[in-house]
Amino acid sequence: MDIIKVSGKSRTAAVAGAIAGVVREHQHAEVQAIGASAINQAVKAIALAKNYLTEDGYNIVIIPEFVDVEIDGKVRTAIRFVVEPR
Repeated sequence: MDIIKVSGKSRTAAVAGAIAGVVREHQHAEVQAIGASAINQAVKAIALAKNYLTEDGYNIVIIPEFVDVEIDGKVRTAIRFVVEPR
C-alpha cells in the first residue's frame, strides 16, 4: 500500500476520497504532508474522509507521527497520519 502524499495544492475532496477508498480496501491508510499548507489540506481531507466512512459504518482513529523523509538528497521532517478503523 502506498502512502497518500498531500501538497498544499491538493484538492481536499479528492484526497478524502482516496483516504476513504484505501481504508475500505485495506483497513489502514497513511497520509503524509510536509509544510503548513499541506498539513492543513491533509487534516481537512481526513475530517471529510471521516464523514464518508461514518456513513459506511466505520469509526476511525487518526494517529499523527513525525517522520524523516529524504527529498533531493536532503532530510525533511514530515507529518504522517495513520488512519485506522477503531
